[in-house]
Amino acid sequence: AATRSTSTKTGTVMTAKVGKFGTVLVAANGRTLYRYTPDKKNVSVCTGACISYWPPLLVKGTAKPTAGSGVTASLLGTTMRSNGTHQVTYAGFPLYYYAGDKKSGQASGEGFQKTWYVVSATGGLVKTTVKSSGGTTTKKKSAWG
Repeated sequence: AATRSTSTKTGTVMTAKVGKFGTVLVAANGRTLYRYTPDKKNVSVCTGACISYWPPLLVKGTAKPTAGSGVTASLLGTTMRSNGTHQVTYAGFPLYYYAGDKKSGQASGEGFQKTWYVVSATGGLVKTTVKSSGGTTTKKKSAWG
């Protein structure tokens, strides 16, 4: 089960090198952030049971999120969720944690059900791993199917 405390005062988003995915968005605690492909700009459709596995990155009240290193401040924003909380967005799309990632540097939610992906510094989805020294690019398969 996910931690319920996903609200932060600052909603800081920064970048970090995460495994085979290269430089991606992470929260201030170093945990990888994800996008859900069914979401629309400024609209989260992950509600109910979904948020127990994919907790949204929230800010308290109407606080503005903070851009950390590697992040373009103008791409950060918030959107109001159906329950009235404010979720951090990047390039207009809501950001989430994955409950299965227990510490910084993990990205075990990548590619889950072909709808959850880590996010690049430009706001794009990272759907492939960074090229290895052998020069090949491989898609990461989800352990979930």
